[in-house]
Amino acid sequence: MHLMQIRVACASARQKGRINESKGMHMTKNLAALTLSTALVALAAPALAQSQGDWTLGIGVGYLNPKSDNGTLAGANATIDSDVRPIFTAEYFIRDNLGIELLAATPFKHTVALNGSDAATVKHLPPTLSLNYHFPTNSAWKPYVGAGLNYTIFFDEQTAAGDLKVDNSLGVSLQAGLDYMITEKGAVRLNVRWFDIDSDVTLNGANIGTAEIDPWLIGVSYVHRF
Repeated sequence: MHLMQIRVACASARQKGRINESKGMHMTKNLAALTLSTALVALAAPALAQSQGDWTLGIGVGYLNPKSDNGTLAGANATIDSDVRPIFTAEYFIRDNLGIELLAATPFKHTVALNGSDAATVKHLPPTLSLNYHFPTNSAWKPYVGAGLNYTIFFDEQTAAGDLKVDNSLGVSLQAGLDYMITEKGAVRLNVRWFDIDSDVTLNGANIGTAEIDPWLIGVSYVHRF
């Protein structure tokens, strides 16, 4: 009798073991399936992109900083100071993630020093047309790079030495930037641009040298997509 009870107990224990093992395998399979499904969903999630036909408009502030050595004017070493002004951008996406952008600003004003002494002031506008590529990402951070042409218009040249003229300049422009999406359509943008700007300078009709400006523009803007 006792032997039969022991055998029944052993059989019952083996049956429970098989049931528990089956439950464990079932839970493991469910967990594996859930993990795989989550991974597939993450991999299949679409990258946030700017779509063909989108427009963006941006408004912000730009710090324009010419390079340190600005050439020789009238036999003296020239230096041109920095300035801060509002900047504006408009971009149209001709393809997904690929846009044509126009940069505009209110006039920048600079003081020109010769051998360390202030000698003149000049204003300029820096309209720039660029082709930008925005990298698609799965996050709110969206970097981009661009290249284009800058046409710098100089005006309101002032000096006590006479009639000063700074020629307009046409040159390449390069930029890199980073957008951080704060809403579905709005982003805060930080970008850095470099301009190739070299301009001939005349005083009372006589050429006195070339101003080598080649500035960096650091901008912070709010950009809205339409």
